[in-house]
This record gives sequence, C-alpha cells and structure tokens, in this order.
Amino acid sequence: MSDLDHPDDLRYTDDHEWVRSTGEGRARVGITAYAQDALGDVVYVSLPEVGAEVAEKDSCGEVESTKSVSDLYAPVAGRVVAVNEALDANPELVNSDPYGEGWMYEIELSDPSSLDGLKDAATYRSLLS
Repeated sequence: MSDLDHPDDLRYTDDHEWVRSTGEGRARVGITAYAQDALGDVVYVSLPEVGAEVAEKDSCGEVESTKSVSDLYAPVAGRVVAVNEALDANPELVNSDPYGEGWMYEIELSDPSSLDGLKDAATYRSLLS
C-alpha cells in the first residue's frame, strides 16, 4: 500500500478506523483502506443512530462483507450528529472511496483534544508494516 492509502490529514486507531476533524468540535469517521481491503466486498453497513452518545472504544455499528462481519468502534467519545445514508443503498462506497464518499458517521466530540490521542498517518503506517 502507498502513502496515499493513509492520508496524512487523518488520525487513526488500532482498529483501522480513521477520524477527520471537520472543525467546530466535530469529526467524521470511517474505516481505512487497509480495513476495507481485509474485509473484501462490503455488502451492508449498520451505523449508530443520530443522537446516540458513544464512549471511546464502544461498539457502535457493524460492517458486513462477503467474508465476515466486523464491529465498528467509536474512536472518540461524543454524540453522533450525522450518518452517511448513502451507504444504505451503496455500501460498496466503503470499498471504492473509504476516505471520501465511504465515510460512516460524524460525531460531536465530548473532548476535541481527544483526537490528539489517536495515531498520525506515519505511526499508523508503521503499525501495518
């Protein structure tokens, strides 16, 4: 995998989720190119409900592929303020554009500085090598 597979402007978790700050104490969450590649063809995504409060490392959804079902874990604590409804009809967006159209949900952060505790791209890439 190239550096393009793990953009430098994101933060990452050991569970292969990415987090992008969208400003105003909010962040968008998805799974990494590595995760979607390991899963194979995504056929269904179960996302948290808008308004749900999630704690860091809470299971908050599932990604189902032709190979397996994997839990989604909240990378940070907060309140879910949006979900990517496009994934209902087009779960394959997770495979084709994991950092763009395949995003999962947005969260209003309980503590915006919690993003600092996540891995930067270089650290995440070293985890994979």
